[in-house]
Amino acid sequence: MEIVVPAALTEFHVKHDGEAGRAWSAGLPALAERYLERWELRLDGGAAHGMVSLVLPVVRADGTRAALKLQPVSHETIGEGPGLRAWAGDGSVLLLDEDPATGTLLLERLDAERSLSAEPDVMKALGILTELLRRLVVPPAPEGMRRLGDIAGDMLGRVPDAVAGLRRERDRDWLGVCAAAVRELVGEPGDRLLHWDLHYDNVLAGEREPWLAIDPKPLAGDPGFDLLPALHNRWEEAVATGDVRRAVLRRFDFMVDGLGLDRQRAAGWTLGRVLQNSLWDVARGERELHEIQLAVAEAVRQRL
Repeated sequence: MEIVVPAALTEFHVKHDGEAGRAWSAGLPALAERYLERWELRLDGGAAHGMVSLVLPVVRADGTRAALKLQPVSHETIGEGPGLRAWAGDGSVLLLDEDPATGTLLLERLDAERSLSAEPDVMKALGILTELLRRLVVPPAPEGMRRLGDIAGDMLGRVPDAVAGLRRERDRDWLGVCAAAVRELVGEPGDRLLHWDLHYDNVLAGEREPWLAIDPKPLAGDPGFDLLPALHNRWEEAVATGDVRRAVLRRFDFMVDGLGLDRQRAAGWTLGRVLQNSLWDVARGERELHEIQLAVAEAVRQRL
């Protein structure tokens, strides 16, 4: 079976890494063949891909269905293997094998066609996601993980330049509010193992368990920093309630209660996550903050 690299995956890597990205993408078929042979795998279908990785459905020599994930080694991917090892499949996809030198992972096969986004009841979906997050933040982060304290300190250092780049006074004020919340918490960043990207499309249906988390960007920190994706995803359903602020707070309070978090700390770290997203937007050339991020910030600030 021929291994075809999707054009969209190549385009992403060329956009971000130029010719080095093109070369990495072009080398994917050979890289896949290496691990098919090393780990005694056979292809079991066509390639799929995310933003960064190529995923191949495979079958192991003992008949176990699995997924071969190929991705470049970077600060975004280097922690995935250690994080999955620490979770050992408790709430997350199970890591079957890995090669840290190339970032290649062999994972339990999940149903890539069925994510938690397909659950029609947003609060039911949020309940499933919250229960997974509750399990994921139990273990302390392994040594060597990126740390929220370092990330928060770096964010605070970038705020003055970002403020200067914003054209609206409202946006400048809100960046200041979010930075102030982080400043209050940066000295106690936490040490739990965070997923850092737990939204509904990163929860897939499985056989071992009904739902499992995938694609973590592991981080050592406070669980409150992991709430934001579930607050602003499925935004159209929050808008459809007719009261966005109330809808956001319903989601926020539900997660805080389900995780047993301190409400004020969780609000502060959620504003920290808004700050992070906003700083990324400004770094990409945006001159105004995203309205959804502002709406979440306005709601969650009530819990400080």
